[in-house]
Amino acid sequence: CLWTLTAIVKETLKEEGSPRAGVLEKLLAPLDAVLEGFYSAILLHHFDSCHYTSPYSEATDNLISFIDLLEALLASRIELELPLRCQRVLFLKVSHVLNLIRSSIPYVIKKKFILLLKKCVLYKSREDAKSGSLFLQTPPLYEDMLALSNGVLQVVNLTWLNQIPLREKSSYFGSSEPAPGGDTRGSSDQTVLRALSLVVLKALEFKIHNSVAEAEIK
Repeated sequence: CLWTLTAIVKETLKEEGSPRAGVLEKLLAPLDAVLEGFYSAILLHHFDSCHYTSPYSEATDNLISFIDLLEALLASRIELELPLRCQRVLFLKVSHVLNLIRSSIPYVIKKKFILLLKKCVLYKSREDAKSGSLFLQTPPLYEDMLALSNGVLQVVNLTWLNQIPLREKSSYFGSSEPAPGGDTRGSSDQTVLRALSLVVLKALEFKIHNSVAEAEIK
């Protein structure tokens, strides 16, 4: 079901010249409350169980499918003048994702969530380009970016970053060991490192630009 819904949303976004907004609203509006509830239910699940220790388990596959759906919902958001709750929930309840990233789930899922957060903080730039920088005239996006920025900065102010792994055991063709002569000691996943840095910087930038009190900015 997750895969089918994701595929339909993605194919709708590819259709040029079609009334994409109408199609998406007709598709997603009846599922709005269901998808928002499902977001909370699946991400508040206890992922420390043995079902999620392997990156090849069915439970892990289901979670990856859900991340793909969240990504499609984020991409579809720009088509609707007033986004649905299921398109906003990733911003409004970002703490669920942040908590999951520091849990014991497989690295591949942590990485997908971090890259999804990067797309969230870059979404404002896409929206500005489309609307001519009328950011403050779109209250839902302003509220969503503020919620996401607050959520990110709250955990960063604690020990969240210290709990995020920046590497996984390197994989090579036919082996999980380094190639002869190769030295991977101390190497980190640069993609994740850059994405995490961008998420924190963009959250900080937005918070500073939209804070009134000087003490809050500091």
